[in-house]
Amino acid sequence: MPVNPPSARRPEASRPDAGAAAGERDALKLWLRLLACSTQLETEVRRRLRARFQVTLSRFDYMAQLYRYPEGLRMNELSRHLMVTGGNVTGLTDELEKLGWVQRHTAAADRRACVLTLTAQGRNRFEGMAREHEAWVTELLGGLRAAERRLLHDLLGRLRETVALRTGEPP
Repeated sequence: MPVNPPSARRPEASRPDAGAAAGERDALKLWLRLLACSTQLETEVRRRLRARFQVTLSRFDYMAQLYRYPEGLRMNELSRHLMVTGGNVTGLTDELEKLGWVQRHTAAADRRACVLTLTAQGRNRFEGMAREHEAWVTELLGGLRAAERRLLHDLLGRLRETVALRTGEPP
């Protein structure tokens, strides 16, 4: 099979679509970098939550949402906040209820629905986990200067807005 000699190959920069291709590659490389960073951070936080508190990231996220809503959330509302199925929320609720960290209440407006809240024990437990979680994230991002963290935060906010405009989703 004949191979084109180097002199016969067109340098990438001289191709008519080189600018578009480079921009597309830059976008793809950025997306892959974002995924890699997110995965790396999430993996370490998962590991630390399990090692320190014997809790999964799913349980931590679940408790974080209930912590934000002390008056409680209906199961379907919690599911939307977590972006998981109702079945997953039911399973997590059962587990956390057995631990004494979550309780179910009948909704006043609709006796068929239940409202989920953290118990006092669950609230205390979550507050301890949240303090350490914040310290871990601060440590993991500690290689960036404060100005770099602010810039990255602003740029990622701009990215969310841009994606939202293109997809019609709220930012």
